[in-house]
Amino acid sequence: MEKDKTKKEFDELLLEVRKVTRVTTWWRRMSFRATVLVWNKKGKIWLGLSKWVDVTSAVKKATNEAYKKMFIVPITKDKTVPYSITNKYKSCIVKVLPATQGTWLKAGSSVRSVLELAWYENILSKIVGSNNKLNNAIACINALSMYKYADHFTAIKEEKVEEKVEEKVEEAKGETKNEKKVVEEVKEEKVEKKAPAKKATTEKKATATKKPAVKKAEKEEKVEKKAPAKKATATKKPAAKKTTKKEEK
Repeated sequence: MEKDKTKKEFDELLLEVRKVTRVTTWWRRMSFRATVLVWNKKGKIWLGLSKWVDVTSAVKKATNEAYKKMFIVPITKDKTVPYSITNKYKSCIVKVLPATQGTWLKAGSSVRSVLELAWYENILSKIVGSNNKLNNAIACINALSMYKYADHFTAIKEEKVEEKVEEKVEEAKGETKNEKKVVEEVKEEKVEKKAPAKKATTEKKATATKKPAVKKAEKEEKVEKKAPAKKATATKKPAAKKTTKKEEK
């Protein structure tokens, strides 16, 4: 009973029934392929596909598969798609575009039935590739299931903000490290500048210690020059005395 109540909430649409044959070496096996759309007027929709020997059993199997894989379609206030999107399934390419109020549904083939059952009123679409109803319907449903909700975009924004904050913190740390390095380099330069000054002072001291030796040598030379002059005076004195003795005689 509960299963019947849940199924009454949803409506079913038979999109296509096709006769299919499976060829083997001994015989050809005949079967029917049914494609069924199941939807809810609140925005849930999916497509079911199955094969069986009877049409009724194939349709039942397809509806049961559709109930297993249902999803909620995104609808805005204008009953359109939030933004344009394209999807490719095999050789079919389906493009869905948002539209303003008053444009109504502009779509063809099985895409129109899918969008009508999804409860869209203002929408544009384009089919490129092939006219296969099954492939077009699957491409359209896959395109509708690819939409992201507002929570997804807010989460992405929050992640980006967190990344920017982390980058700024890392940059600040790097700047502090660079400042420390600069300070250390400046200190090293100051120490290097002070070291040669000390060497210069030591050199001055060495020259100062060398100067007295030079002065001693000069004094010795002066003494040597003065010594012979005294000897000459000493030798001359007796001659003067002799002359005086002769004069006395």
